Amino acid sequence: MADWVYSDVVPWWPYVFILLAGWLPTDMWRYLGVVSASRIDETGEAAKIARTIATSLVAAVIAQLVFFPSGALAGIPTLVRLLALAVGFAAYLASRRRILVGIVAAELVIGGWALVAALD
Repeated sequence: MADWVYSDVVPWWPYVFILLAGWLPTDMWRYLGVVSASRIDETGEAAKIARTIATSLVAAVIAQLVFFPSGALAGIPTLVRLLALAVGFAAYLASRRRILVGIVAAELVIGGWALVAALD
């Protein structure tokens, strides 16, 4: 009985867990945001604080991906990841702040490195 696992008895449990722990809390905040958005001043202090926190969270995630990667990204040298970050940011600024252009530019750097590494 020591090897008993709940997901063996109820095989759909992981999907219910994903629904309850992942989707529901996320969408709850989205719906609350939609309901309360009409009452928030875009130029007010609360909006500035929210933008600052959101931007800092994105910056922290990017820094973690560049400096402390996991999975397949860990196999890419740090110098290549830093170059991809710099090229992506430069492309973002050069394209009048189009996020997709910056992402594609960074991906091209990493893809180019992968192609060169595969040829060796």
